[in-house]
Amino acid sequence: MNVSSVISLNVFADRFMEGGPLFMSLILICLLLALAFVVIGFVNLKKDIVKSKKMTSLASDASILGLVFGFLGSIIGMITAFDAIESMGDISQGMMAAGLKVSFLTTVFGAVTFILPRIGIIILKALNKN
Repeated sequence: MNVSSVISLNVFADRFMEGGPLFMSLILICLLLALAFVVIGFVNLKKDIVKSKKMTSLASDASILGLVFGFLGSIIGMITAFDAIESMGDISQGMMAAGLKVSFLTTVFGAVTFILPRIGIIILKALNKN
């Protein structure tokens, strides 16, 4: 591994922890499940079309669940940030921006969890029609 790949892995790990390990872990599980279902759907495309369609449906459900976890984590993060602002009274704009940035990390990861498997789902559905 070169230095730039180690730095990018550290940045990803830092963002993961910044977003809150609970929600980020739940979203990661949804991403891995959705991708696994898509792969199983492709493997069974020619052998068992019913199983392939079932895997497509499960991938869709897992990706949507990841998106919803992302939004829920964001909302809870914003509530926590606003509670902290309320208790501190007057805060700087930089602190406010930092709190909002952290609260949106789960939303971004949830959106990625929705988009990546969705590409495979679209391809699977197109291949199932033929």
